[in-house]
Amino acid sequence: MSALYLIPLPIADLQNAHEFILPQVRQVIATTDYYLVENLRTARRFIAWLKTGRSIDALHFFLLNKNTSSEEVASYFQQIPPQASVGLMSEAGCPGIADPGQWAVKYAHQTGRRVVPLVGPSSIVLALMASGLNGQQFVFHGYLPVARQERISALRRLEKEALQGITQIFIEAPHRNDHIIEDMLAHLRPHTLLCIAAQLTAPEELICTKTISQWQAQKPHLGKVPAVFLLGTW
Repeated sequence: MSALYLIPLPIADLQNAHEFILPQVRQVIATTDYYLVENLRTARRFIAWLKTGRSIDALHFFLLNKNTSSEEVASYFQQIPPQASVGLMSEAGCPGIADPGQWAVKYAHQTGRRVVPLVGPSSIVLALMASGLNGQQFVFHGYLPVARQERISALRRLEKEALQGITQIFIEAPHRNDHIIEDMLAHLRPHTLLCIAAQLTAPEELICTKTISQWQAQKPHLGKVPAVFLLGTW
């Protein structure tokens, strides 16, 4: 059995991605023919951008997204020679973190295939590092409820945990960024700390931690950009 390589992708535009992608990623892609990918276009574009000399048309891609069943994952691996290495790519960032890549990793463990995580950017980890909030105890919640009242209730629950010193981390669909900010500014306590980390690793990167009352005095407008939100206390 060969390895399942967890290949990190840039979390911002490719223009400055060379700063965040280590040589090992290029080396793995230069010798790997089979890929499980969350987004085919993104994966093909990234491989082409690396300029390893590989022909994209000679590679084999299998789609692994939130709608892929465990049975489909098993069928993918059954089509791949046991001795062949496999690359796993998320839409952005590190596979298996806030994406469906875990199903491929689970199958690899169950079948004895070696799992090799490669170092690369994770927006969740970068946001926590730069927030100044508690990095010893934290919880990542993924997406909060879409329905407004449910979302407000969830935010209040997270705030209670945050005020106990456990950093609460969550994300939102970019088109709802400003809505969730409005809810936090309207319903959370004035001294609760909110870190907004948006467009991480991009030239327009924003990372700022303020109290709710400070954000109320200078309300942010993110627009439709990738962002991570953290609640905590000092």
